[in-house]
Amino acid sequence: MPERNIDFGQFGARGIKGFEAVARQLDKLAGHIATPITAQRGLLARLHYLTRTDHARAAARAAGLTVTDRTLKAWLGGKRLPSRKNLERIETAYRTVRRRNVARYLLGRLNREGRGTRVELHPLNQSQVDRPRQRIVEYRSLNIRHWDAVVRAWADGDDQALDEAWIDQIVDLGSQWGQYEYVTTVGFAA
Repeated sequence: MPERNIDFGQFGARGIKGFEAVARQLDKLAGHIATPITAQRGLLARLHYLTRTDHARAAARAAGLTVTDRTLKAWLGGKRLPSRKNLERIETAYRTVRRRNVARYLLGRLNREGRGTRVELHPLNQSQVDRPRQRIVEYRSLNIRHWDAVVRAWADGDDQALDEAWIDQIVDLGSQWGQYEYVTTVGFAA
């Protein structure tokens, strides 16, 4: 696409890719466990979430948590603690399973039976850019009616597909959509 930025930040602009801001907002809406995994309470909450049903257990295994049932039982009983590497695997598996479980609910809330959801795009930060090189970029809002590809890519953890799906949505801003490839934040609610 012709509007893609190649050397973002070369003159001091700061921001993040729009799809990353969307993923962060979807993660907030998904409502993860607030207690960190390094605390016993956070670890047990994640393990219970991943092992409460056979379906959850299978999804956890598919997401990369491949320890034996005996090890899981020892962790749940507090007899052993997982290694740092296993803590990372538990956290990754938890986030993956949580995204998949919440995706259908979020999709229904965001699409709102075809009415869509209003999205606020906050432009990139140009405070460190020399005055002659600054662009005029302003706050914009957009109503997105079809979230299917965005939510599917987010649930799958596919950043490239999420980027493409997000760009397909912001093209509706018109000829200036490339100015919103990088943003400070993207805001929406479900």
